[in-house]
Amino acid sequence: MARECTVCVHPERETIDERLVCGAVQRDIAREFRLDPTSVHRHRKNHIPQFLTLARHAKEVAQADGLLEQVEKLRDRAIGILDKAEDANENKTALSAIREARGCIELLGKLLGELQDGQAVNVLVTTEWTQIRASVMGALAAHPEARAEVGRALREVENAS
Repeated sequence: MARECTVCVHPERETIDERLVCGAVQRDIAREFRLDPTSVHRHRKNHIPQFLTLARHAKEVAQADGLLEQVEKLRDRAIGILDKAEDANENKTALSAIREARGCIELLGKLLGELQDGQAVNVLVTTEWTQIRASVMGALAAHPEARAEVGRALREVENAS
């Protein structure tokens, strides 16, 4: 049966690992923590690469979380601009905001693994798109010319897909 690594079970393992990763002298670590220098060397050789891999993975996960948060904020801002543009009857700005929000939603889907590159998803049949379209057209009910122009633009977007 294999022997347990004395460094791995040491109560100060975290500190030892940090010092090894930072390049501290192994003999000094062994002396400070009352370990056999060979055990410290074996631990660095056999277990620190695993430690670094886990640390690298944790860093990647943290970066991905930050990216998701940024994309979600962009989506929220695009929807906020859409709301303001609708309130101000700025139809071109509203359409641009719809496109940007759609792009953010698509990127989020890819980042979350819900969409794969090359996989086509027709957002024009989603409940969200139907609600956005109805809201835009409803907001323009009092402005028949603008409503007709936006309707044409939306049909162009829908026919292009």
